[in-house]
Amino acid sequence: MTEGEKRTPKRWYDDACGTALALELVGERWSMLIVRELMYGPRRFGELKTGLPGISANVLTQRLESLEEAAILVRRKLAPPANVQVYDLTPWGRESEGAIMALGRWAARSPLHDPTAFMSGASLMMSMRTMLVSGRMGDLACRIGVRLGADHFVAEVAGEDIVVQRGFAEAPDVTVEADTAFPILAWIYGKRDPAPMEAEGALRITGDRPLATRFAALFALPPKI
Repeated sequence: MTEGEKRTPKRWYDDACGTALALELVGERWSMLIVRELMYGPRRFGELKTGLPGISANVLTQRLESLEEAAILVRRKLAPPANVQVYDLTPWGRESEGAIMALGRWAARSPLHDPTAFMSGASLMMSMRTMLVSGRMGDLACRIGVRLGADHFVAEVAGEDIVVQRGFAEAPDVTVEADTAFPILAWIYGKRDPAPMEAEGALRITGDRPLATRFAALFALPPKI
């Protein structure tokens, strides 16, 4: 294949439905999860591999190439001093968030859904956006810093939405930190008292405690079928 030449996208279905095309674009194993990992900011190859521990380097390379050819993501270099290659979603690629969230909410109703399984930082933040219960926010407006392992996020809570981006939160109202997702999930979905988990060192919540309690109350998993 010559430089600048693109492979002809394979067609799985002789079907004009947009859903069929969506499956051709992101329906291969791992593709949609790669998009999820890039949803809140660019990632290096190794960072994507860490967020998707079950994927091989070879398959990750193949999926990144396919998603780039489909105009869902782009490769670029960060400005100095970082000067490293990262993968980032195109504006059109980022528009897929709503579809991924809707699919995740639908699947979470299955008895097969296991909320205790591994969850990456991006997956946790998308889960929060997905499981936000409409009408519970009221006049709540705050900035939440979230650290899950080596991943850092800022969640801006206002109106009826939560806006998420990667990075360190400046002057957050509340900071939530954990090495794995389970303590945070137990707090916001299981409605467990965070104090015992904090005493064990599994969870750390700093800042405005009443505000943190209000924040945790915003979320609920959908009922099982």
